[in-house]
Amino acid sequence: MADVETDRDGAGKRPRGGRAYGHGPAEAAERAWTPWLVPVLLVAFVAVFVVEMYVNNCPDHPQPFGRCVARFLHRFSFQPIRQNPLLGPSSSTLEKMGALQWNNVVYQNQGWRLVTCIWLHAGLIHLLANLFSLLFIGVRLEQQFGFVRIGVIYLLSGFGGSVLSALLLMNNISVGASGALFGLLGAMFSELIINWTIYSNRVAALLTLLVIIIINLGIGLFPHVDNIAHIGGFVSGFLLGFVLLIQPRVRWMERDDLPPSAQVTSKYKAYQCVLWVIALLLLIAGFAISLVMLFRGVNGNDHCHWCRYLNCVPTSRWSCED
Repeated sequence: MADVETDRDGAGKRPRGGRAYGHGPAEAAERAWTPWLVPVLLVAFVAVFVVEMYVNNCPDHPQPFGRCVARFLHRFSFQPIRQNPLLGPSSSTLEKMGALQWNNVVYQNQGWRLVTCIWLHAGLIHLLANLFSLLFIGVRLEQQFGFVRIGVIYLLSGFGGSVLSALLLMNNISVGASGALFGLLGAMFSELIINWTIYSNRVAALLTLLVIIIINLGIGLFPHVDNIAHIGGFVSGFLLGFVLLIQPRVRWMERDDLPPSAQVTSKYKAYQCVLWVIALLLLIAGFAISLVMLFRGVNGNDHCHWCRYLNCVPTSRWSCED
């Protein structure tokens, strides 16, 4: 059952359906988009992974770590578990296919890796995790805001995650759509904030998102997970959400049904405009500074000695250097 909410602008208040992560049923039906971008991305990820395994061709290469896994798949079989526990190709194959690597980007003019790494996955387990995440996060956003805005957020968030990862993880390679997925999560968070007055169950929605974000970032503190890309993607998506997912105030959308005394002249509230401007400026400045630092060969760890702990916290059970 939908909760009842009112526009809090003063006179002319009227009830309006709402829910934790959307608008009233009637308005949602009017604004609903048929999602197609997310299904296309899902198919693209699977297709690229199949190409990865075809290029890898485990049986045709000597394996010092043991036998290939699932040899009945022939050239599509996986690297030995000791080499890749995620059931996937070798790191050399990933690098050949476009994985992110700082030296290649800075000194070999391969900036395209900042984008291609988003489409690669380290293994079948990695692929399935991102497929399910994209399915549950992306479909809802595309239904509400359309493929253009969600597509822009997805690609720019993935790019932002790649840039930050390259700055701080100089000796490792990085692949996967995790940064872009965290960007969608960040956009959900900022969309809730900038459209705060048109939601019901605001606190419940905010707490739910915070719990999801904290859990996922916590998982990123374990080895072999690129939490730096998660953070870069989340921050990019968070700022993009303020810019692209802003919605008009309730009484502006219902102005044709209201008496003249209850109508408003401004489409957006003052706080929405302020957040929009601040987010846009931070977004432009952040991308510009990060890209200049990257292509000048700056080591981000020299300016942030503790940042490495955002990606992995060493304990007696594991080493972050593995």
